[in-house]
Amino acid sequence: MTTPPRVTIKDVAARAGVSKGAVSLAFNHKPGLADATRDRIFEAARELGWAPNLAARSLSNRRVDVIGLAICRPAKLLGLEPFYMEFISGVESVLTEHSCSLLLRLVRTVEEEVGLQDSWWRGKQISGAILVDFRADDPRVPAVERLGMPVVAVGHPSLTGGLTSVWTDDATAVTEAVRYLAALGHRRVARVGGAAALGHTAIRTAAFDEAARVLELAGAQQVATDFSGDAGARATRSLLTAAVGDRPTAIVYDNDIMAVAGLSVAAEMGLSVPGDVSLLAWDDSQLCRLTHPTLSAMSHDVHGFGAEVARTLFDVVTGATGAEGGGSHPVPTPVLTPRGSTAPPR
Repeated sequence: MTTPPRVTIKDVAARAGVSKGAVSLAFNHKPGLADATRDRIFEAARELGWAPNLAARSLSNRRVDVIGLAICRPAKLLGLEPFYMEFISGVESVLTEHSCSLLLRLVRTVEEEVGLQDSWWRGKQISGAILVDFRADDPRVPAVERLGMPVVAVGHPSLTGGLTSVWTDDATAVTEAVRYLAALGHRRVARVGGAAALGHTAIRTAAFDEAARVLELAGAQQVATDFSGDAGARATRSLLTAAVGDRPTAIVYDNDIMAVAGLSVAAEMGLSVPGDVSLLAWDDSQLCRLTHPTLSAMSHDVHGFGAEVARTLFDVVTGATGAEGGGSHPVPTPVLTPRGSTAPPR
């Protein structure tokens, strides 16, 4: 079989009807090109599947000064979310070592983020970006590929296209959680999940359903929320007001805030934890160790996760991951940490 010829900057220039120098100006975000010409060059590069050689660009002593991070969450909710506080702390720990800054922005939609990333990159405000909370067919993947912007995607490779990704194995973690509760004797297990549109939520949902099927847990059920404590409390209240024979004896939560809210709801209803219902949180922040009883959790090093994402992005920007970037970088799977909130059902 004959190998197709490698696409070069000359091919892109020919497709766009410009010189090789114009292509270089476009991808290095230099002045001197009309917006329409710049867009035509990016479109030609996208059609041909060409991206600039990051390693070659690093030879010009390209500095990493500012990293962008946009998060599509309400500001009030983000301020209470232990995961993102720990994650950002981990990112910052690496940026500080390199005298680099984090440009953080909250957005309302993914489409708004696409425009923001484009503005950041074309305006030379950032050297690269961290992308989080991927959806199926996420529009950010083709957008950043068209821009030629160095990024690291925080998400499973099935969601992130050809972008360099750093991810945790949510499916394996969910399966372990369900198996643990089933081994304790629980047959009616519920999960209070996050936003249904998010890719990692869909992965956890599918893994929960499959584990329940394999273990023949006829009473398994799931509820989608927005990750907030209020939504977690409402979901828990709905589950626990069912008839005794239908009420779950164990509940898995997609974050710590909802698990703490669920613990409060159980107390409000006069139910004992873990006597009447076992609770299992996710991420294992300090919140899990400040409750009574302390919350069992799927534990992982969120601070270390953020640091690994930042280190990977530096490698992408400087070309250390290879000329075209890419690659999948799994971090350790969350590990079950049993505490006082789980026990066999009565």
